[in-house]
Amino acid sequence: MGLEIGIIGLPNVGKSTLFNALLKKQAALVANYPFATIEPNIGVVPVRDSRLALLADVVKTDKIIPATVKFVDIAGLVKGASTGAGLGNKFLAQIREVDAVAHVIRAFTDENIIREGSVDPRNDFEIIKTELELADLESIERRGQKRAQVSEELQLLSKKPMLVVLNADEKDLKDGSEMEKNHAQEMGLDRNQVIIICAKTESELAGLPDEEATEYLLQLGVEKSGLEKLIVRAFELLGLSTFLTAGEKEARAWTIKKGTKAPQAAGVIHTDFEKHFIKADVIYWEDFVSLGGWTKAREAGKVRTEGRDYVMRDGDVVEFKVGV
Repeated sequence: MGLEIGIIGLPNVGKSTLFNALLKKQAALVANYPFATIEPNIGVVPVRDSRLALLADVVKTDKIIPATVKFVDIAGLVKGASTGAGLGNKFLAQIREVDAVAHVIRAFTDENIIREGSVDPRNDFEIIKTELELADLESIERRGQKRAQVSEELQLLSKKPMLVVLNADEKDLKDGSEMEKNHAQEMGLDRNQVIIICAKTESELAGLPDEEATEYLLQLGVEKSGLEKLIVRAFELLGLSTFLTAGEKEARAWTIKKGTKAPQAAGVIHTDFEKHFIKADVIYWEDFVSLGGWTKAREAGKVRTEGRDYVMRDGDVVEFKVGV
């Protein structure tokens, strides 16, 4: 399964700058990952996972395929969107299709950039919240249903998992954790739903080699880039995890829901694998690396054989056994 996040925000909040940073990351990824044609408003970026390089080294493969996140740049969000302002209905339809929404809010101080409809972070958040709620009410009324009777298929926009991305100044990144906590309280959100990012910095980081990007982050006093934090928080918000496969062909990460059992995890690789599942050979990634791969791990008795009821753990390295 893939993860799809819609990026929304009022005009001039830095949404395009952030999306362009995502596109730079996508360009770097395309070289070794097979994509279908990517639309201009869609960016597919890798989930950084240091475990994959270690697995690849053990199994002697050059091919590493990380899990990915698809970001959709949803335009047309302005006050009145629920009644057709801006791109109105088009933007609302796009939100219904994504797994979660990243709402970019202006928190930077550059007064040379006009605040079109933007007053302060809390006000911006309330505008979005109101538009989504109004759109939901309109959908309910159109179907002649009461709120209590709305089925899950209606996909209420206001109930869509949401992360708030505060586009701040670079100097604010060092104290980002405190800012996130304070703004979350103001907006009535869970602490982990608010993320501080400097879109301008993200754009610069996306164009740097990994070592230089890491050095830059250290100089800023932060451990992870804003985009990495956004992806991690999205995984947490949606209850996702990854399992790993490693062989001569490739080292690869696969995205699943927490609590997924082995046959359904096998089905993520290929639908036939779920139907013809027999068993799974499983080892935790750290043991796989320290023991030097499948053969030595089996000799050491560290590879477990699991059946249909096994619940996958994040970091499991797996070989699925399937029938014809």
